[in-house]
Amino acid sequence: MPPPSPAHGLSASPKPPSKNHQSPSSDSPLLPPPAMPIDLADDLQSLSFGSQTVSTTSGSSSSSSSTCESLKPSPSPSPIASGADPCLEAIRRIANPDGSIAISDLRFIQRLGSGDIGSVYLAEVKGNGGVVLAAKVMDKKELIGRNKSARAKTEKEILEMLDHPFLPKLYGCAENDRVTSLLTEFCPGGDLHVLRQRQPGKRFDEHAVRFYAAEVVVALEYIHMLGIIYRDLKPENVLVRADGHIMLTDFDLSLKADLGCSPAAQLIRSHQPSLPSSSPHPKDRAATTAANTNCILPNCIVPGVSCFQPNRSRVKKTNRRGGPAGGLFFVAEPIDLRSMSFVGTHEYLAPEIVSGEGHGSSVDWWTLGVLIFELLYGATPFKGSDNELTLANIVARALEFPKETILSAPARDLIAGLLVKDPANRLGSTLGATAIKRHPFFSGVNWALLRGAAPPHVPPPFSASCRDLSDDSSPGTPVEYF
Repeated sequence: MPPPSPAHGLSASPKPPSKNHQSPSSDSPLLPPPAMPIDLADDLQSLSFGSQTVSTTSGSSSSSSSTCESLKPSPSPSPIASGADPCLEAIRRIANPDGSIAISDLRFIQRLGSGDIGSVYLAEVKGNGGVVLAAKVMDKKELIGRNKSARAKTEKEILEMLDHPFLPKLYGCAENDRVTSLLTEFCPGGDLHVLRQRQPGKRFDEHAVRFYAAEVVVALEYIHMLGIIYRDLKPENVLVRADGHIMLTDFDLSLKADLGCSPAAQLIRSHQPSLPSSSPHPKDRAATTAANTNCILPNCIVPGVSCFQPNRSRVKKTNRRGGPAGGLFFVAEPIDLRSMSFVGTHEYLAPEIVSGEGHGSSVDWWTLGVLIFELLYGATPFKGSDNELTLANIVARALEFPKETILSAPARDLIAGLLVKDPANRLGSTLGATAIKRHPFFSGVNWALLRGAAPPHVPPPFSASCRDLSDDSSPGTPVEYF
């Protein structure tokens, strides 16, 4: 039987084998047994904050007086189309005139997972026909005492910024005197870690990986455009929605740039039918790409940030097989932001994080390479017998592909380009997601219509009226009280 999985919108899970979250089965409707639901109006007991996720930041945290203020509900809900989302409509019905939501308006059914700064619960909005959502609940005193207030504040700010089909919707914040919670979409399909465990050989085929990786690339491109470095990509944080499409979750380790550090969004005209794939000399590839592009928005979208220098040479206007050779593509990276923080999950840490050299948005492309490798091979590429050896392998050991699993040349080439140890030479370091989207591995992907593509797996219908759980879940993890 595969290990438990979160089926929620705000993941709080560490890397296995320390996964401790619970989730309903993907083979049957998801909710706890007939035990009476637990009402949290009286207070939650001390929450589980245990995690093996690395987090040693160099920044200072907010003061206790600003912590609770920063996590208070926004005056208005997140900008989601009215009538399109039953969760949003339910939240609007219970919200106070100032937009705040009381903890007593929610019925907390089961704990789905726990992480470094809080626990995630499956919660039902009372009196709204069984509407359920995911609630990441954080103890205010715990946040202050462990200097995690700034991280909680950043996560809320990031969630308020997001408006994308592969990213969470923040419905609002609910709180009382002792706890505060972020309310987002509940994903009944679990996460890619558990879904992989159910595949033949515990690995996905290339078709499925192409689908999931493409949606992750688009999500990362969007948050990079907002000046955000994700920093915690792993299968446990890629959730599967009811329609089979993905949702990235868990932004408490993310780094948000100041307004002046946001990337310049650019429209680039390419003089090549396609960007080259990864090569033994990625830096040369990046230089060639830059030399053969020019920005058609002289002032970009963010003034003061220069675009690529235009190429003055004459080029052919058309390409018989590739269509117009001067096609346009969008570039919103890399983020001009450096951090010295040591954050992430050991097996997914980029070499520049391990070595303490400082890192930028290229760390997300490294973790994408590790993610694709794990989904295809069933294991991460640099895992050692312990965390220390894993980190040593990340910095010093060459990438090796298992011989027992045969991959296509484009798949191996993409992984090799993403897992370049020097971030300056890594695929995506110059043109960001644009270079990755144009890689041969994604040949045939219609990026404009990705949201309408047929997913490789669609979870069974979810019913809030059912109280049955499979062996994949753990009924012995109820909500606890003070």
